[in-house]
Amino acid sequence: MPIPDPVLPGQESVWDYPRPPALEASTRRLRIVHRGVVIADTTAALRTLETSHPPTWYLPPADIAMALLEPSPQRGSVCEWKGRAVYWDVVVGAERLAAVGWSYPQPTPRFAALRDHIAFYAAPFDEVTVDGEQVRPQPGGFYGGWITSDLAGPFKGVPGSQFW
Repeated sequence: MPIPDPVLPGQESVWDYPRPPALEASTRRLRIVHRGVVIADTTAALRTLETSHPPTWYLPPADIAMALLEPSPQRGSVCEWKGRAVYWDVVVGAERLAAVGWSYPQPTPRFAALRDHIAFYAAPFDEVTVDGEQVRPQPGGFYGGWITSDLAGPFKGVPGSQFW
């Protein structure tokens, strides 16, 4: 296990997050914008908190421009905690961002609140913010956490973190 980074005032350590993960509601403002088009804007998200991971944010469909989303044929995955995920493409004009969102249509009972909510990778979009702060994507490209300045790592996904 790595040595956790120092926790500065106003930060929370991802090493204090539980495993199995926790699910909590949040009123923080999340925005996703691409090519000047608002993909999502919400203050009613859910976030999953898991040891070593920055939060993954799940947005309610009422606050997502669902007309821009199409089911993605490219991938599917299974989470040992949440169940089977389906993926979403985002289409803005002639640009298709393939498999950049995912959801759990039939989540496990513990994560039932995630039903119909959609999470998005941060990297493909021009702007992804939490309370106005541009996020950094979780390293490694597989996980979908959003890193903000109020988090202390290190974060799973960096080289050498496969077995954390």
